[in-house]
Amino acid sequence: MTDATAPGIVVGLVAAPGAPAQLAAEVRDDLARELGARHPEVTWQVTVVEDGLVQPPADDAELVAATRARLLREDWDLALCLTDVPLELDRRPVVGHASPLHGVALLSLPALGAVGRRRRAVGTAVGLLQAVVGDGEPEDEDDRAALGRRLRQLATDPDDDAEGVQFTARVLSGNLRLLVGMVRANRPWRLAVRLSRALTAAIAAGVFALVTPDIWRLADAFGWARLLGVAVGSVVATAVTLVVGAELWERAGSRRVRKQVVLFNLATAATVAIGVLTFYAALFLLALLGALLLVVSPLFTEALGHPAGFSDYLELAWLVSSLATVGGALGAGLETDEAVREAAYTYRPDASIAEPAAP
Repeated sequence: MTDATAPGIVVGLVAAPGAPAQLAAEVRDDLARELGARHPEVTWQVTVVEDGLVQPPADDAELVAATRARLLREDWDLALCLTDVPLELDRRPVVGHASPLHGVALLSLPALGAVGRRRRAVGTAVGLLQAVVGDGEPEDEDDRAALGRRLRQLATDPDDDAEGVQFTARVLSGNLRLLVGMVRANRPWRLAVRLSRALTAAIAAGVFALVTPDIWRLADAFGWARLLGVAVGSVVATAVTLVVGAELWERAGSRRVRKQVVLFNLATAATVAIGVLTFYAALFLLALLGALLLVVSPLFTEALGHPAGFSDYLELAWLVSSLATVGGALGAGLETDEAVREAAYTYRPDASIAEPAAP
């Protein structure tokens, strides 16, 4: 039984006009009751809003962005969009998508079928909201306890009298587990492979630097401290280019949505930073392998003016990977905003169209 004194979570159920809005009105009470039965650690309030959000045809990224904007305007904790737009994954229809970073889930009405639609909608909606907050359906007591902690963190607001850095620190310290779950669900290590232009520019810059004798001598002369500074600068430049260029940073329109915006910005920054660091590590390994294979020892020794050892190859790979990362930042600047957002934000699909188990 739900504790009346427990913190509350408000779920915004945004439905397109017509059949989705009618179904949303039918399932609102059922959804709140089912969520309360499964997760009594918090109280649940489901609010239905009729809004088409986007003009079809539209993809899941547009729907998530529009639903996220409505979530911030209404000061909801989570949002579920019930749409009549078919959703796909690799050209296969899916029931819905969950984006933990945005606090948003999408539920496709056409994928629910014609029979038992109300029951299917409730069961799938619960699963999607669990995927937004945690890692889907909890399998054991530890999973249920972890999900309960995340729900309480989501429902509890930090002191509203704090400002600026102090408020951000309180959000971070009070919601660390939730933040880690959001970032992990976003799979930041896959960021680089989704940005084809940035990857192409990085590889081109790395190959050019690797076969340039002047770069060999610079790597030898820089020393470890300067190489570290160049590496940090290249990673920061790439991360800032991605965040600022694609306008991934949110601003709070009012005091009541500050926690939502701070959590989103922290998760976005962590996602991009981890993604760029993973990109940098992969470039370093490729540069080291390329240096060992392509930069022959006699030529390397002649260019450096002293016998070339393995540490010299490490320094060369370090500088080359930093320069390649800067090239990747330039390539990222050529990516469209939509491409960067799709690369930075992972939408977890619920590909199963099977009928959910009865409560």
